Amino acid sequence: MTLRDQAEAIWSAGVAAVDSAALVRRAIRCDDSAITVSGQRLDIASIGRIIVIGAGKAGAGMAAGIESSFGSELVASKVFGWINVPSGCIRPLQQIHLHAARPAGVNEPTSDGVFGCQRILELVSSLDENDLCLVLISGGGSALLPAPVPGISLEDKLKVTRCLMRSGATIQELNTVRKRLSLVKGGGLLRAAKAGRMIALIISDVPGDPLDIIASGPTVCDTGTANDAFAVLQKYSTRTTHNSTVPDSVWKVLEEQIRKGDARNIPAIHCRNCIIGNNQTALDAAASHARSLGFEVRDLGTNRQGIASDIGVELAEICLTSRPEAVGKGLCFLGGGEPVVRLAATDRPRKGGRNQEVALAAGDRWANEDIRRFVVLSGGTDGEDGPTDAAGAFYDAAIQENARKRGLQPNEFLAINDSYTFFDQVGGLIKTGPTHTNVMDLQIALVSGDER
Repeated sequence: MTLRDQAEAIWSAGVAAVDSAALVRRAIRCDDSAITVSGQRLDIASIGRIIVIGAGKAGAGMAAGIESSFGSELVASKVFGWINVPSGCIRPLQQIHLHAARPAGVNEPTSDGVFGCQRILELVSSLDENDLCLVLISGGGSALLPAPVPGISLEDKLKVTRCLMRSGATIQELNTVRKRLSLVKGGGLLRAAKAGRMIALIISDVPGDPLDIIASGPTVCDTGTANDAFAVLQKYSTRTTHNSTVPDSVWKVLEEQIRKGDARNIPAIHCRNCIIGNNQTALDAAASHARSLGFEVRDLGTNRQGIASDIGVELAEICLTSRPEAVGKGLCFLGGGEPVVRLAATDRPRKGGRNQEVALAAGDRWANEDIRRFVVLSGGTDGEDGPTDAAGAFYDAAIQENARKRGLQPNEFLAINDSYTFFDQVGGLIKTGPTHTNVMDLQIALVSGDER
């Protein structure tokens, strides 16, 4: 097995550990008289309907896990559901409807998402005190649950999202704004629900697993304020009379919320929010597999944000400067998180994603180095990396040699964030299709063993 093969096997082991259907099956137990959800036992006879709603890139797998855990008889008699997912994740299920709320590879809200969100709100508002509402939340849920507040349009929300993403806003900052502009986010789903009981099963795609940030917290009372959202917009945008990067309607909605004292309705019910998988789950499995391959593992942590190119340079540097504790032992550096791409100003066409940029930045740092013993791989656990069909990329000696033969310089592509074009020509793209899960990214740097 080559070093590249080992890196891909380690990454794949991490992704497999957060398989969404398997995570749900581990969280739910069912017998003839009761279902147990994350340790909470509920008598089946006391439950009227079981409504399963939610959104996210892992939604299809999570829904399949629900139906598998409950069994076909219980599903047929009590279960109905609606989950908003990317179009590439649609599959037939017994009673839970999977709704294509956006195209694959386009992480933005759409009119189809608004339609699905309206259906979800109708479902939860139709419940009564005997019903159970199960909410399935995973990464990408924010874009898949668009329900603009009165006064702004979907296009207004799109402009805000694009402005913040292109300006390098963190996921926390982005969601701080989005949940103030939504009927669902920031506890909106919880406020709309009429069920007697609500339990949310959550696969986290945010560092630290903050419940109010994951998918913008549809089942969590909003801890942020309109003032917080206003400050984020002021940080990343400009407002002029004739040309504003943020629509005037958005400023007006936030100003009105501030004027009214930022009050929101208190939810009638409580939701039990349960994290069933996160980046640490994937990182632990990747580390275990790396050790089984004979590597000495060094954990770089799960909260790796910052600029993608900086992280790529860091991974390249540690390969050049680190040595294992044992003679002949290989080194595996593992990290997780979700960095951002700082977009350069250019009129040239470009294509890429944060994981591809991590790998390309590592290759650029290695431009004048012998890297026969090194490989860097970075990939999104959801199988998506930016608006591309790749999950990420790797860079090793074979990629370096192929680029040299073709006269391609990594720095020229890195300068305009055109990482996909580079790797598409020399190899190195990781293509998995949708993985039906999402716990941010896994970054792997390997150094093969040597004798000292």
